[in-house]
Amino acid sequence: MELFHTVRLSVRRITSDDLETLYTVYSDPEGARWVDDGEPISRPDCERWLDITLNNYETRGYGMFAIELTESGETIGFIGIVHPGNQPAPEIKYSFQKAHWGRGYATEAVAGTLKYGSSELGLKHFIATVHPEHAVSQRVLAKAGMQKRELVLEDDGKETQVFSWDT
Repeated sequence: MELFHTVRLSVRRITSDDLETLYTVYSDPEGARWVDDGEPISRPDCERWLDITLNNYETRGYGMFAIELTESGETIGFIGIVHPGNQPAPEIKYSFQKAHWGRGYATEAVAGTLKYGSSELGLKHFIATVHPEHAVSQRVLAKAGMQKRELVLEDDGKETQVFSWDT
């Protein structure tokens, strides 16, 4: 079920059929270094994450979504609107298969997700958090229209760069 599309991408809800691609994306050590604790995800954790996403659809009406190339239908990554640790602000998260990095898909997907979240879900404020050294992701968020905000010191002593977007 397509939720929205951009020029080159189609974004839809994740299904259990996406487990292999989820695992491929989030178990890649190079991509995982920027996600959560920086460690690749295990298969059982990926299965739990899929269950949480499906539950989020029921409780919030949104969560993580699959990103497909419109032309081929290939699933190349994931993007979503989440609330880690039940934080009040909806947060944009995304990750792609390494073979699809550097093609502008992330910027296109983030901009489309912000528009979808605002117009279809009625959300008025979004954040995104990025490792301070992840310059590529910071450029993606800025190009998609998000504003660079404060640098936050987390409980574990690590810093996180916050971006925000308001309607």
